[in-house]
Amino acid sequence: MKMRLASTLGLFVLSFVPVLAQKSAYPFNDPTLPAEKRIDNLLSLMTIDEKIHCLGTNTAVPRLGVPNFGASEGIHGVVQRGGGRANRAAITTTQFPQPPGMGESWDPALVREAGGVEGYEARFITQTEKYDRQILMLWGPQSDLARDPRWGRSEEVYGEDPFFNGTMAVAFIKGLQGDDPKYWQAAALLKHFLANSNEDYRTSSSSNFDQRLFWEYYSVPFRMGFVDGGAKGVMASYNAWNGTPMAINPILKSIVQKQWGVDVLSSDGGAVRLLVTAHKRFANKKEAVVACLTAGINQFLDTYQDETKAALKDGSVTEAEIDDLLRPKFRITLRLGLLDPPEMVPYSKIKDSPEPWNTEKDRAVSKQMALESVVLLKNADSLLPLNKDSIKSIAVIGPLADSVHWDWYGGTPPYAITPLQGIKDEVGPGVKVNYAADEIGDAAYNAAKSSDVAVVVVGNDPTCGPDMAHDWHSTDYDGGGTLPCTVPSDGREGRDRESIDLAQEQLVKQVYAANSKTIVILVSSFPFAINWSQAHVPAILHMAHSSQDEGTALAKVLFGDYNPAGRLVTTWPRSLDQLPPMMDYDIRHGRTYMYFKGDPLYPFGYGLSYTTFRYSNLRTSSAQMAKDGTMTVSVDVTNTGSRAGDEVVQLYVKHLQSKVERPREELKGFQRVTLQPNETKTVQIPLKASALAYWDETLPGFRVETEPVSVMIGSSSSDIKLTSTIRVQ
Repeated sequence: MKMRLASTLGLFVLSFVPVLAQKSAYPFNDPTLPAEKRIDNLLSLMTIDEKIHCLGTNTAVPRLGVPNFGASEGIHGVVQRGGGRANRAAITTTQFPQPPGMGESWDPALVREAGGVEGYEARFITQTEKYDRQILMLWGPQSDLARDPRWGRSEEVYGEDPFFNGTMAVAFIKGLQGDDPKYWQAAALLKHFLANSNEDYRTSSSSNFDQRLFWEYYSVPFRMGFVDGGAKGVMASYNAWNGTPMAINPILKSIVQKQWGVDVLSSDGGAVRLLVTAHKRFANKKEAVVACLTAGINQFLDTYQDETKAALKDGSVTEAEIDDLLRPKFRITLRLGLLDPPEMVPYSKIKDSPEPWNTEKDRAVSKQMALESVVLLKNADSLLPLNKDSIKSIAVIGPLADSVHWDWYGGTPPYAITPLQGIKDEVGPGVKVNYAADEIGDAAYNAAKSSDVAVVVVGNDPTCGPDMAHDWHSTDYDGGGTLPCTVPSDGREGRDRESIDLAQEQLVKQVYAANSKTIVILVSSFPFAINWSQAHVPAILHMAHSSQDEGTALAKVLFGDYNPAGRLVTTWPRSLDQLPPMMDYDIRHGRTYMYFKGDPLYPFGYGLSYTTFRYSNLRTSSAQMAKDGTMTVSVDVTNTGSRAGDEVVQLYVKHLQSKVERPREELKGFQRVTLQPNETKTVQIPLKASALAYWDETLPGFRVETEPVSVMIGSSSSDIKLTSTIRVQ
C-alpha cells in the first residue's frame, strides 16, 4: 500500500497550494472550510426530492455535481458478479477465503493487508471510467458472532469469540479505509447489528439476553470496529432484541450513533416491509418508514420514498429532520474525498491500469492468506507432509476435488485453483494423479486402491446447490427464508443447518477401506462432527471455501512447502446433543469455548503443526495492575522440531474471585510468530485492566474488580501451557 501511495502523495504536496487558490463552484466544494459548514451549504442547495433520494444507497446529487459513494458487498472480496437489471458484465476481483478462513489465519496484520487489497480494488473500479460503477462503501466486515454451528450464515463471520472477532474486524476496516490521516480509500459498513445468528424465523424472531451479554459479548466486535477501527457505517439486522426490531431499536441512536460515532445507519433489504408483515409492529409501510427515520435510519434498502413524502406532507417528519439524517452521510462523502480536488486526495490516481487483481502484489496477499488459513486437525504418525520423491501415484477424490465453490457474498475471481489442479501443479509429471469425483462404478475405491496415498476432498456446498438465486421462497412450516437445502448439514442465508454430520463421510470410509494412507481435506464453511474420520483417518486438513488460491495452498501444505499453522475459530461439537436449543441466546447455557459443556471434537484455537514448540518463562511486567492500568505478558517460545513453522500464542484469563458469573476462560490476546528450528523468541502480549471488566447493570457501566486473575498462555483454549496469577488493585 505504501509503495502505491508514494507517487500520489508527492503530487498531493506539489499541488496543494494552487488547489486552494482555485475558486470553488459552491462553498461545499471549498476544502478550506470546516466540514460541517460545507455540509450546511450542500443541504441548503438541495431540493426536498434530492434529499429524499439520498436516503437510499445512491448519495449522488447530479444537479450540484455531488457524486455517489455507492456500495458493494465485500466481506472477503469486492463483489461485482454482473447481471441484474442493468445486465452488467462481471468484474473479476481478488477473492480471499470466507471470513472463518481469514480468521483461521489468526493474523490480523494479514487480514489488514487483505482489507487493503479490497479497498484498493474498489477505488480502482470506481475511478476507472470503463466500469461506470460507484462502490466506495463496502458492506463488511460481518461482525456478528458464530454462537451456534447450525447458523446458516456463520460462513460470513470470523468466529465465536468477541475479542477475536473484534480484532479481525478492526484489522479489516483499517485495511479498507487506508492509512491516510484525512481521507479514506474506501468506507466500511458493518453487518448486521445486532445478535443476528439464526436464519429460520429471522425476519420475526427476537434474540433475548441481558445487558451484560449485550456489552460483554454480542456488541463487542461492533464496538471495537467503530471505536478502535474507525468505521462509520452499520446495517441493522432483521431480528428484534428483547422484543424490539433492530431497525427501530432506540439503541441505534443512543449507543451506536451517540456513543460510538456511527454516521450511516442502514436498514437491511426489505426491512421496512417486514416491520409490517413479519414483526407486525405497524399497520402500513408509511408508519414503518417514519419509525425507521425516527430511530436514525438514513439508508434504506427498501421502498421508502413515497412513504417519506407522505410523512412530510402530514407533518410526521420535517425537512429539518431529513437534514439531520443526511448530514452524517455527507461526512462519508467528504472522508472519501469526493468533493475535494483530486490532486488533494492520495487515492485519486487509482484507476485505468494495471488491473490490481492481476498484479503480483494482490495475488501474493491472496496466496499468503490461503496458506495461513489452512488448519491441520490430525496428523497421526507424521503422515504429512508427503514426500514427492517417494510416492509414484496419488488419488485425488471427492465432489470438491475439482471445484472452488463460490458463496452468496463472494465475487468473481480472476482465476481459481482447485485442489486437483493444485496437486497436479505441485507434483509435476513424475507422479501419477488418479482422479475420481465420486464412488459411482467403484471409481473412488479403485483410484484409492491403485495409488500410494489417497486425498479425499469433502465438505459443504455454501449455496446449498447451484440455484441459490431462485430458491428464495419462505417456508411457513419452519420459518426458513429459502427452500430447504438438499443436504441437511448445508446452510446459507435464509436457512439454518438441520445437522452437523457430514454425509460425505461415507465416501471417506470407502476411500479408507481401499487405502489406509488416506488424507481428508475438509473444505467447509462450518464445523462438522467428523467423529469417524477423527478416530480412523490418519490426517485431516481444514480450509474454508472461496479462495482463488485454494488448491495451491492445500497442495503446498500437503507436500511440505508450507508448514500449516491455522487455528480453529469456533468450538466443534461432537454432536448437536452438546448444544442448547437454537434460539437460546444466553451463551452461559453452554455455548462457545467459554461455557461449553462436555468434550468437543476440536476446541476453539486448536490446530497442529509439522514441528513442535516449547513454552517457558511466563512472566508479567508486574505482579499487580491498577484498575486503569496495562501490563505486558511475556513468554519464551522455542521451535523444538526440525522444520520452520508458525506458532499461535494465545493469552486467556480466568477470574478467580469475581462477584459475578464469569466464563471459565476468555481470550484476551494472541500473536502468530514464525520460528526457525531451535530458535527461541520472546512473545509479548499487552493486557489492559479494562479488558477484565464486567458490565455492572447497577451503575450502569463497566466495572473492574479488585481480585486475583489467572493469566494463562497456551496453544489453544484447551491446551494451556503456563499459568500465572496477577492481582488487580
